[in-house]
Amino acid sequence: MIFSSFFKALGQLGDPRFRKVLFLGIGLTLALLIATYAGLLAVIEWLTGETTNLPIVGEVTWVGDLLSFGSLFLMLFLSAFLMVPVASAITSMFLDEVAQAVEDRHYPRLPPANRVPFGEAVKDTINFLGIIIAANLLALFLYVAFTPAAPFIFYAMNGYLLGMEYFTLVAIRRVGRQKAKEQRRRHVTTIWLAGILMALPLSIPLINLIIPILGAATFTHIYHRLSGNA
Repeated sequence: MIFSSFFKALGQLGDPRFRKVLFLGIGLTLALLIATYAGLLAVIEWLTGETTNLPIVGEVTWVGDLLSFGSLFLMLFLSAFLMVPVASAITSMFLDEVAQAVEDRHYPRLPPANRVPFGEAVKDTINFLGIIIAANLLALFLYVAFTPAAPFIFYAMNGYLLGMEYFTLVAIRRVGRQKAKEQRRRHVTTIWLAGILMALPLSIPLINLIIPILGAATFTHIYHRLSGNA
């Protein structure tokens, strides 16, 4: 079921609505990262001013420039680390359109789904973003402590998070938040395994950016298979 759902989703990647959500998510992610870097530069400038007094050395003018230059490398490192989780979270605000595209093509006899209000989608996005960033930051300590098991920890953790998020996102449109959580608990093993399949390409640059789209499409099929609609 998982693989058949995955390949059905893969076959629909050329859908214009899929591309729209992908480009929107990447664009907003880049805008957020650029805005964050601009804010960081503003804070550095505010803290250092035009000149800085250093012990023994005295007044210097290069501290702000040094910190700004260093912050560029820091931001590039963080961007490489956070690009995928941030893009996943932001894109999740618009994945309702992906699920609808899948249903229009494969399940046209279903009644109209309940659209999640945009404000609620933004709240869910912020919560998911916080959870996935915090989990991946905490996992860094596990990677160091259990280095040989680091890949397994990465895929198991992100697979669980992605699976829970995408299944809930799809189910909530059909049965509401409470019943979506109940279904998620009943099918936790299937959802986790499917989430791991979504997590496997996360370490592949560029390919990892389509995971939110592919994940939402795959879990739309999985949800309807589990619900007996397929």
